[in-house]
Amino acid sequence: MKRYLPFVIVAGVALAALGSGAMLYRANRALLRPIPESNVSSATTGAESPHIRGNPDAPVTIEEFGDFQCPPCSTFAAFGEELLKEYDSRVRIVFRNFPLPLHEHAREAALAAEAAGLQGRFWEMHDVLYREQVFWSYAPNARELFESYAGTIGLNLDQFRKDMDSEKAKERIDSDHARGDSLGVKLTPTLFINNQPVEPKDKNPEGVRATINAALEGKPQA
Repeated sequence: MKRYLPFVIVAGVALAALGSGAMLYRANRALLRPIPESNVSSATTGAESPHIRGNPDAPVTIEEFGDFQCPPCSTFAAFGEELLKEYDSRVRIVFRNFPLPLHEHAREAALAAEAAGLQGRFWEMHDVLYREQVFWSYAPNARELFESYAGTIGLNLDQFRKDMDSEKAKERIDSDHARGDSLGVKLTPTLFINNQPVEPKDKNPEGVRATINAALEGKPQA
């Protein structure tokens, strides 16, 4: 069994805990829409350009809508790093904030990541939040931990605190969430590869790699 297969299994378990199970997951995923061309260029340029990891000019883009308190998202983050190493300059990952209401600290964690991003350290905070997820997710005061992480990655703490409460950070999260809503995103992680939604049957390491390979070969995605 592949190392990162649990990011699929955990997603199913989480949904089962909500009383919906995999059937709801499939139903919600079936409503996803491809990203329109008009939504592509504007999403990758300008002052509000997205958070990109990997080669900015890579021929394949994985766009993820993620929630920092979502365990499957944490697992996918590790898998995503493996994909970037495996495909080198041919793949890039775009992260979009999609905090879910059922996760108590998810939005605050997204604010922490965006505040770090305003100091050029989004991905450092992204990695810490997922690595430490099990701790801050159940903390009575998660913000104290977020501030400690900010210090660990070398941020100006006074600026970080101001930026967490800033309209700019809030608007960035709301903009990402609105983009996801417009595409039919309901759950996390939701993935698009070269603007096409990744279907449930492909939401596993083998399926993601196969979809990337097809995109690299210029084959239409099913």
